[in-house]
Amino acid sequence: MNTTTGGTAGKKVDVFEGLDPEVKVRTRKMMMWFIIFAIVMLFAGITSALIVLYGKLIWLHMAVPSYFWMSNVLIIASSITLILALKALKKGRQQQGLMLHALTLALGIGFAVTQNAGWGYMDERGLGYTITQNEQGLSSYRWNTLGKLNGTYGEDYWLEMNNERLVKEGDEFYKPSDPSKAVTNTVMTTFNAFGAMLSVVIYVHIAHLIFGLIYLVVNTVRIYKGRIHQGNTLSVYISGMYWHFLGGLWLYLFYFLFFLF
Repeated sequence: MNTTTGGTAGKKVDVFEGLDPEVKVRTRKMMMWFIIFAIVMLFAGITSALIVLYGKLIWLHMAVPSYFWMSNVLIIASSITLILALKALKKGRQQQGLMLHALTLALGIGFAVTQNAGWGYMDERGLGYTITQNEQGLSSYRWNTLGKLNGTYGEDYWLEMNNERLVKEGDEFYKPSDPSKAVTNTVMTTFNAFGAMLSVVIYVHIAHLIFGLIYLVVNTVRIYKGRIHQGNTLSVYISGMYWHFLGGLWLYLFYFLFFLF
């Protein structure tokens, strides 16, 4: 015999029902901190790999593409608008909160677009991979060596070997400490570790960013429908924790990749 009552059929169960509201707040905050910690550990591993590789290989230094400067502006602006959206909602300004939250979403999408464009620009400079056909006619992907780089040496990019910035004369590369011996062949055949790791950093960050954008879309709809309002802004606060963290993470990675090394 079916004992399910019509009144409860299809009803969404709230596991926090009947508990102190603070329990729900603390639990959701703790869950988000766990997610943030996991992402921190992931990128700590990636940056540690960069530190290990640095000094062991000829290292590439790139001038910062303008797209990444645009990314910085957009991600900072999106954090500001999200903070303002939360404040507006807490004050009961529903329409203002909705507009600011929607603007945050637009800025976040712009950030993802500029990130992808930035990598596209660097890929055109030879940082990406080359596709070739093997004997079976299948596509083979091989990451480019430093010999695939193009652009103006000294302006668009430069190379470092054993903590010495290489000098380029014509088509030849030399170490300042030993200008009589060209190291061009070594340069041409060295794996582009910087390019490979940069692509990993950018696209892993974008993958996490997508979850943040989905959260922003969901919350924008909830605000529009009135499910998020002056008395219920926890979801906006939690998404803000994640979003501000992602923004700070990118700014750290930006400094780490382009100015620390």
